[in-house]
Amino acid sequence: MTTTTTTMLTTAAPPIPDIASAAFKSDPVPACARLRTEQAVVRMAVPFAEGHAFVVTRYAEAAAVLRDERFVKNVRTARDPGDLRLPWAPRSLRPLQNSMLDVDGADHRRLRSLVQETFSPRYMAQLEPRIESLTAELLDRLDGATDVDLVAAFALPLPLTVIAEIMGVSERDRMRFRRWVGTLLGARPSTRPTLRMLMKLPDVLAMMRLLRRLVAERRADPRDDLISRLAAPDAAGDRLDDDELLAMVFVLLIAGYETTVNLIATGTLLLLRNPDQLARLRSDPGLIGHAVEELLRLACPVDHASERYAREDVEVGGVTIPRGSLVLVGLASANSDSAQFSDAERLDLGRSENRHLSFGLGPHYCLGAPLARLEGRIAI
Repeated sequence: MTTTTTTMLTTAAPPIPDIASAAFKSDPVPACARLRTEQAVVRMAVPFAEGHAFVVTRYAEAAAVLRDERFVKNVRTARDPGDLRLPWAPRSLRPLQNSMLDVDGADHRRLRSLVQETFSPRYMAQLEPRIESLTAELLDRLDGATDVDLVAAFALPLPLTVIAEIMGVSERDRMRFRRWVGTLLGARPSTRPTLRMLMKLPDVLAMMRLLRRLVAERRADPRDDLISRLAAPDAAGDRLDDDELLAMVFVLLIAGYETTVNLIATGTLLLLRNPDQLARLRSDPGLIGHAVEELLRLACPVDHASERYAREDVEVGGVTIPRGSLVLVGLASANSDSAQFSDAERLDLGRSENRHLSFGLGPHYCLGAPLARLEGRIAI
């Protein structure tokens, strides 16, 4: 990726900041700016895997890693069997370890091809009237309120209701999903089996039982919803088996609203902190397309991309990342890189050149990006 002098970092090197520390989370912008200045790749402490990861901080290197197929999602292809150190997970959760987010190459292309039509621009256009009416309904409920929890009252129920309706999830089950969602995000099998995770397992297992029930119902009695379409064979006769379908429903349910919740909440906060830009958008609603992209860039909904592993020794930005190493691409940090964006830390709703990385890049580019953009545009 680069011809600069290589620096070999090993596990003996002292970890630089703890990515999960309260100090880092409370104000990551200056910390990320300092790290970008010092090095394109830094070794940081993380609260999962082996306790450390190589974090890519700059835009150019981040984009290169996201495209580079030497960085894989399936740890089994990056490490020898004796070095896997796979986290424990109950048998009922193991299908999630082979979801679309955790496989590569032909396996990933097959799973992606079976669902990508659902998130096409044509299908998104059909959803727009329903999203608009749901947005108006949620905002009407807030009319006259003086104090509002934006996440609980608006940012969370909007995308959750949309993805639940797409999937054909009943209103009763929807409320259960909403109650469990925080648990699921904090206890995926990719994290180490800490006491905290074990305490959450009853809720996680209950969620999986409900998903299995929905999958079985759609196999037996197909309806006009996403789960039924995923359960049906494609034009070539290929179809997802039960474990693949369960994992796909889980991934789409979580990914289908998490990004939008964060976009609406942090995007609104960013606008309130920049009243000149808020006034600019109010006076020129036609800016909304550029505005959503700028909010996605500067209020990046996720700090870093999901885990990748080096399939071989790879040089990135002058640093050699050893084979088998855990790699995190710092999306939020890359989005604030002044080498890519002029006046990078300033909110500019009219910014036209805005190739942010909030939805990733390359083969694992976010399938739900069109839906998140549509929901964000209507909600904001």
